[in-house]
Amino acid sequence: MNINIALAQINIVPGRVQENFSHMLESLTRAKDQRADIIVFPELSIPGYFTGDLLGYSYFLEECEFYGQKLIEQTKDICAIFGNIAIDWRKKNPDGSVRKYNACFVAQNQALIQPNLPYPFYVKTAMPNYQQFEDSRYFYSSIALALEKDTPVQNLIEPFTIEIKGHKLRLGCMICEDGWAGLYPVSPPAILAQKASDIIINISSSPFAAGKKQLRREIFSAIAKNSGKPVVYINNTGMQNSGKNIYSFDGASCAFNAQGDIIAQCRDFEQDTLLLPYSFSGKRFKNTCVDTPEPDTIQSLSTALISASREFLQSCSIKKMVVGLSGGIDSALSAALLTHILGAENILLINMPSAYNSDTTRSLAQQLAQNLGAHYAVLPLQASLDLTIRQISGVRAGCQQKLALTPFMLENVQARDRSTRILAAAAAAFGGGFACNANKSELTIGYGTFYGDLAGVFAPLGDLWKHQVYKIAHYFNKKIFKKQIIPQGIFDIMPSAELSPEQTVGAGGDPLCYPYHDYLFKAFVEQKLSPLDIARLYQSGALEKELGCEKGITAKLFKTPADFFSDLEKWWALLNGLSVAKRLQAPPIVALSSFAFGSQRRESQLNIKLPEEYRNIKAALLK
Repeated sequence: MNINIALAQINIVPGRVQENFSHMLESLTRAKDQRADIIVFPELSIPGYFTGDLLGYSYFLEECEFYGQKLIEQTKDICAIFGNIAIDWRKKNPDGSVRKYNACFVAQNQALIQPNLPYPFYVKTAMPNYQQFEDSRYFYSSIALALEKDTPVQNLIEPFTIEIKGHKLRLGCMICEDGWAGLYPVSPPAILAQKASDIIINISSSPFAAGKKQLRREIFSAIAKNSGKPVVYINNTGMQNSGKNIYSFDGASCAFNAQGDIIAQCRDFEQDTLLLPYSFSGKRFKNTCVDTPEPDTIQSLSTALISASREFLQSCSIKKMVVGLSGGIDSALSAALLTHILGAENILLINMPSAYNSDTTRSLAQQLAQNLGAHYAVLPLQASLDLTIRQISGVRAGCQQKLALTPFMLENVQARDRSTRILAAAAAAFGGGFACNANKSELTIGYGTFYGDLAGVFAPLGDLWKHQVYKIAHYFNKKIFKKQIIPQGIFDIMPSAELSPEQTVGAGGDPLCYPYHDYLFKAFVEQKLSPLDIARLYQSGALEKELGCEKGITAKLFKTPADFFSDLEKWWALLNGLSVAKRLQAPPIVALSSFAFGSQRRESQLNIKLPEEYRNIKAALLK
């Protein structure tokens, strides 16, 4: 006897309960047409995952309950497994809000299936509270329930038993983080396997991050091997945001046999329905193993970048965008990305030269605009810069001090003039928003101006190191546009802000040497290495290998150890100092890694003192 299980990988829009229900109903109807006996939906498929403090409003919770019941009513002749909020209106959370559970419901024949529990749903056990996740802020866990009821948590983790075609099937359902059992003292998949589940099902809402897809597969493959049970993993697609970060959900739903081999998978980043034939007699899926090569990192990063940016703009009802086009690689990629998403007719590219901009970058900006076919304008800055100098120079503060702008101050005046005056006004006149072109290296150490080039609707490149920006720009030429849209000259020129006579595309002037600083900053942010760790590696000669940068680059950059330590301490101080304030005020960043700035990283502005061992290593090398 065989049955069919449908995995409904749907696009979930947080807060849009009726819309999500409509997607689920369409999938359920299609599954019935395909003779599916069971359909599985993702975690929190009715409310969405990143809903923030909307979960504190009674009307929203009531709406989730209402549409959850409507879905249950549609389960005639099919079993539906879905995620929703379960509410106990009689109890309160520690913060005084009504008790809520991140729950998995199983419904069949227009009624909920009651597991061997005091309530008709499974409660999420593992509450992720790291990076962007803060489940314990909103939801009560089964661990907390077990303490409240003075019972082992194992007693609150039970499979659902359903009957199909005269056969009983035990479904070991769990929710997202419950599958990452190695991080927690309780292992829901092991408990569900011990309790004779026939199939282990994980309903998830898991955002994309580089390398995460492969890690998920390794985790759920191990669950299948260790339990000897077939495993189903279902995830959603679409975009959700946490306020400071914009996430793309890659789906990547799949199924494993009892040996841990992947035997079926949905398309990445797309709504999809996967039908899994299951044999009662063999207690296995009938699908055979499939080849699942991991997509190239740059390809997956590019796909996630496009997907998240497109859906974020749609969610904000932004149909037009303005980009400040400098002739450099960051603004070039922003322009190419937004043109690909919105169409050339909805993009306005603006070059804003001052006396310090070269003919080279002006020409490259114009060439890129022509290649893209977007609207293009040149709006010089010099007149407004001269006006600001005249105005400020005529002001006296008290009887002695006369205000004057230094060359460094004038760099910031230009950066603000470009964004908060020209780009903001042009975006309003054009009927759209404007982009922040900052990359992750710049955000790490605050290489950007308050209310200037850190302004914008969102920062699509804010989680990309400079070397990744170059690689994705090449990918756009080769795979997205299939021709040299971004001119080769933009790849070849030396990065420069072009805000002073010292900053030129020929000589540079940019304080960052990206082939080294990209990797140093990545070590700070993603590897959590401190100056002490860096000093130890530098002393042992293992620094470049550990960072992954070019061999011999530190000797090229730093003539003496004193130069090396001066550089190291400067950037570490900025990472934990003024750049924190800049990041807090920066636009939302498209998150493409597990270490994006924004809600993934909790930060305070700190005046950090380096430890004695660091000072000793430094002193020894400076002798």
